[in-house]
Amino acid sequence: MRGIDDAEGRRLLRIIRRGTGSVVTWRRAQMVPLSAQGMPVAKIAEVSFTSADRVRDVIHDFEVDGFDSLYPKYKGGRPRAFTLPERRETRKIAKSKPPEHDLPFSAWSPTELADSLVAEGVVDDISHEGLRISLREEGVSFRRLKTWKTSRDPDCAAKKAHIEHLYAIADDRHLRAVADRASTA
Repeated sequence: MRGIDDAEGRRLLRIIRRGTGSVVTWRRAQMVPLSAQGMPVAKIAEVSFTSADRVRDVIHDFEVDGFDSLYPKYKGGRPRAFTLPERRETRKIAKSKPPEHDLPFSAWSPTELADSLVAEGVVDDISHEGLRISLREEGVSFRRLKTWKTSRDPDCAAKKAHIEHLYAIADDRHLRAVADRASTA
């Protein structure tokens, strides 16, 4: 490593002693003066709890870029998989009912929604987990729906009333039998 001058040494010490800011910057700033003092890379790696390759990278980057190399340049993670128009269309379809899209089921499942989005050309491909994350970011979630089955029989109401009447008769007989047993005992 090239030697560091007094101004660089003071600046590195300020970064190290300050203790505020990024831990990454603090740790990188520690490696540079140790190397300038002649400490072996393996020992610097041991002291800074990192690999020897990482120490070599930091020292090389400092020689090339100076102090700019000490500050992490985070890009904010992986870029979004879907564009804003794709996410909006996904949300719009997820909030609609499947029969509106000529589909034979009454509620979306993640599988059916993902297949429908691909079939309608909204997205090229989407995993169930990617769909779930995208919808959560848009404020949409899947919930189990309560469903009711209804009869198509026009006499259903009359038959139901007759059955309820029979239950009432049976309950009344049961209550009278219990009362009779209680009075004779």
